Amino acid sequence: MQEYYYTLTVRPSSQHALFSDFLADTLPIGFEETGDGFIVRSEEELDTIAWGLEQFNEALQKALSEEIDLELRLGKEKNEDWVRKYQEAISPVEIAPFYIHPSWEAPKEGALNIALDPALAFGTGHHPTTASCLRAIDTYVQAGQIAVDVGSGSGILGIAAIKKGAVVDACDTDPVSVSNTIHNAQENSVLFERVWEGSITQRNRSYDVVIANIVADVLVMIAYDLKHALRSEGVLILSGILDKYEDKVLKTFADMELLERIAQDEWVTLVVKSKEGNTG
Repeated sequence: MQEYYYTLTVRPSSQHALFSDFLADTLPIGFEETGDGFIVRSEEELDTIAWGLEQFNEALQKALSEEIDLELRLGKEKNEDWVRKYQEAISPVEIAPFYIHPSWEAPKEGALNIALDPALAFGTGHHPTTASCLRAIDTYVQAGQIAVDVGSGSGILGIAAIKKGAVVDACDTDPVSVSNTIHNAQENSVLFERVWEGSITQRNRSYDVVIANIVADVLVMIAYDLKHALRSEGVLILSGILDKYEDKVLKTFADMELLERIAQDEWVTLVVKSKEGNTG
């Protein structure tokens, strides 16, 4: 073991999900999600990653026409027992009936347990969008239904739907997320019916429930495909929406019935239902 390891603390003022996706795509190692950002730890120096984040932030601001403050702090610490310290810092999350815990923690008796190590991908239950999606899944996913997790990330939402008794597909355009989805399903002794790298347009059937925890702009962009993936009277769970972009999403899905709005901090999850039969 080396005497020292390196840290990079990342604190974006907004668009946390996009920065998480960038880190998941870029890093050969995992990273920790914190309340206001991320911490990367490595035995290799992290200057190149910091530079890449600066470039990504510049491109993101131009693409979204939005000012995003990005705080980056590089550090170097003694390599005493940081793995143990990291594990101690990660606490289980209970969003009844689900209990999300790292693999080194014991499951909870009587709960729908999901073992998930935070370093693998975005989606551990700690982020408000994941938490509110889990609440929606508990309410709207029924045993025997067919569901799909679009932009699956860690696979936590699809795994939760399987735990509720649904038959579930999953897709993500990021190959790392696809691998993590499959890995986490195996770790939880559950099986997705089908997992693929790519968009929802590559589906081979329609669904009772479509779960899409992405970001507002992408939800708007793929709205047609999400709607047409639904069966008649199907339910669509939309998340990753900052409250300031909620109206944009509601306008795009105005042809659907709003069943529920779940808000936590500045994030919103919308549950909508088809008014007409499936046309896909």
